[in-house]
Amino acid sequence: MSILEKIKSLGLELPPAPKAIAAYIPAIQTGNLVFTSGQLPLKDGKLMLTGTLGAGLSIEDVKAATEQAALNGLAAIAGVIGDLDKIKSIVKIGVFVASNPDFTEQHLVANHASNLLLSIFGEAGRHARFAVGNSALPLGAPVEVEMTVSLG
Repeated sequence: MSILEKIKSLGLELPPAPKAIAAYIPAIQTGNLVFTSGQLPLKDGKLMLTGTLGAGLSIEDVKAATEQAALNGLAAIAGVIGDLDKIKSIVKIGVFVASNPDFTEQHLVANHASNLLLSIFGEAGRHARFAVGNSALPLGAPVEVEMTVSLG
């Protein structure tokens, strides 16, 4: 099963490659690695959700948004390499979580992205990761995901 077929089998859709909203590019390849810029949970050009964890948003509230940000990262990678089946492994992801200072479960938010990547790529989706809290993210997004992949 191709990566696109796997994404569809999960009831999801790979969006078009994102466009930069500032002075950067969504993804860049160097050697056999592709690095993405941080991807927000944009769907059809709009943020799926805004807000802050620990101030009205729960871990479950941001599940779909976190998954969308990860899918946007894959779309950015596809914009560079064309075919996601060229991905050998997910190397690392970073998850930024807009959260109150007393919210300490950023890792559980990041699990939404990690679990999605494992569902799509199997063992090749196992990766290193960081999850950090931020007082605010661009456009009021609750989450932002960046990733590094290696190509086979």
